[in-house]
Amino acid sequence: MISGTRTLDSPHDAYEVLAALRDRIETTPWRGERGRTALRVLRAHLNFAEIAGGPLHHASERQTAEEAGISRTTLRVVYETVLKPGGWLRRLRVGHGREGSSWYLDHGSAGGRRGSASLSRFWTTQYPPDLALEEWTTPGTATTADIDSTVIARLMDHDAFAHRGLGSSALMIIGALHVRPVQTVSQLAGTASVSRATAYRTLQRLADQGLVQHTGETWTLAPRAVDGFGDSPLDAATEPGTRPAQGWDGIAQCYGTAGAAVRRRTLHAIERAAYQKALDRRAEHRSKATVIVRNGSQVLVPAPRPDEIPSAWQSPDGSVLDPVTGRTAADWRFATDGRLILITPADQRSYDEMTTAHAEALREWNSAA
Repeated sequence: MISGTRTLDSPHDAYEVLAALRDRIETTPWRGERGRTALRVLRAHLNFAEIAGGPLHHASERQTAEEAGISRTTLRVVYETVLKPGGWLRRLRVGHGREGSSWYLDHGSAGGRRGSASLSRFWTTQYPPDLALEEWTTPGTATTADIDSTVIARLMDHDAFAHRGLGSSALMIIGALHVRPVQTVSQLAGTASVSRATAYRTLQRLADQGLVQHTGETWTLAPRAVDGFGDSPLDAATEPGTRPAQGWDGIAQCYGTAGAAVRRRTLHAIERAAYQKALDRRAEHRSKATVIVRNGSQVLVPAPRPDEIPSAWQSPDGSVLDPVTGRTAADWRFATDGRLILITPADQRSYDEMTTAHAEALREWNSAA
């Protein structure tokens, strides 16, 4: 699957590819809530790629969800409906064990033309990355986006920008105002890829928190609204009638989203622990012992490793002995790896039935990974 990727001969080539991709992302309209969420996921993967030193990188779904500040369910939706169809991101291999999935940021179809990163803001993006982003270009929404995705990457995992908080539209407007400090609502509709109605609502929320201020028809970020915001609340300018900026934690408390990231990480930690436990048991060929009743007697069915099966359970000819009666247990067999198995009518399946069962089990395992 990597055959269609570009060969990178040096770290400098990788840096150019990632820089061009970052600027392409920043000048692409991301329409609708789904599109803006896709941007957060894509920017999370770009963070991982920059650490890895190239478009090929490794990351688990949980790790990406924490980085983007969204749930795993939302992450899967935007990957399947926006990023994968649009050619922005490809999963080359599903993660197994302690290794995350292998991903490739596609700088070919998504990256578009190559050139100096400094020229990317003058390119005009003709189409959004998918045809079902719930919001489209209108006379009030221009086609040229211009945001600072680095600022978005710094803020997107904070509780203040969680669902039901300031949200992704606030991230887009902050990113747009960070690039161009003075903009009208009409300009922000284009640079932040939001509708005029969304721009008005979001700007009002940001103004209520002392994050933006306006003079006449233009809007700007309040001083220290991004860099160091929350360290010195009084440094952030506010307008008459608005409360002083409280910092990101205060904003999260205001919207009732405080603790969302902690809860998400806690849930992921529990899931990782359960998955790791399953991996350990699988590696040791261990499972819970069971007790079945045969002919009125309780028989313990062990599930240890092959070398731990008691010798009393094995007859000289290799058949299984019933430890209660001492007779051969006709329904029991030693598998080729030495483990004890029970043959039942349910095991008398055709090859097609066993293939289907195997495929379903493999799908469930990959989903757990």
